[in-house]
Amino acid sequence: MAKLTKKQKEAMSKYDASKAYTLEQAAGILKEISYTKFDASVDIDVRLGVDPRKADQMVRGVATLPHGTGKTVRVLVLCTPDKEQEAKDAGADFVGLDDYIQKIEQGWTDIDVIITMPTVMAKVGRLGRVLGPRGLMPNPKSGTVTLEVGKAVQEVKAGKIDFKVDKQGAIHTSIGKVSFSPEKLVENAQEIIATLVRLKPSSAKGTYVKAINLSSTMSPGVNIDKGTVAGI
Repeated sequence: MAKLTKKQKEAMSKYDASKAYTLEQAAGILKEISYTKFDASVDIDVRLGVDPRKADQMVRGVATLPHGTGKTVRVLVLCTPDKEQEAKDAGADFVGLDDYIQKIEQGWTDIDVIITMPTVMAKVGRLGRVLGPRGLMPNPKSGTVTLEVGKAVQEVKAGKIDFKVDKQGAIHTSIGKVSFSPEKLVENAQEIIATLVRLKPSSAKGTYVKAINLSSTMSPGVNIDKGTVAGI
């Protein structure tokens, strides 16, 4: 096992890693044990009792965090000329079609979210090999393939996130920054958890939410007592 640094030892001394805490307690602990010089991201991990290898147990959805993620989201809109001004007015960072498709084919992926229209998906579809592995491929289920490109841009900028269960049956996503107040972190976490509960597959048997963990960039994780989280 790797040797703990002085800062890691100090962080570990401020809480009991074997204990489960409320969301409120965990958010407060993270603010105490985060020692990065930058404003670290706060992430939530939720382990679900599903088998993602089965199509009817694939959990995927979107949630709009009440306080956003704290990140500056770079949005590219691939659309027809008649929608370009709508996208720009909504705050899109990059707007176009063929020129950006060519840039992406050449390896450019300096963006966080791509929004496009059903009418141009035939062109965008050929970018799957580049965008798919990076999680950037637009998808109707996440609201990134739509005719309402302006509305989609505004939602993403306001804190709408897309998440999908991984091969281990876990959801991992950002819920803010260490600079957020504990209250804001808790409310964002509650929104993610409530969304996951609503998305529970009917075929999932046994315990659905198995474990919840909060962590920040380079900090140890803090286990959450599920019994203290409303709605589970």
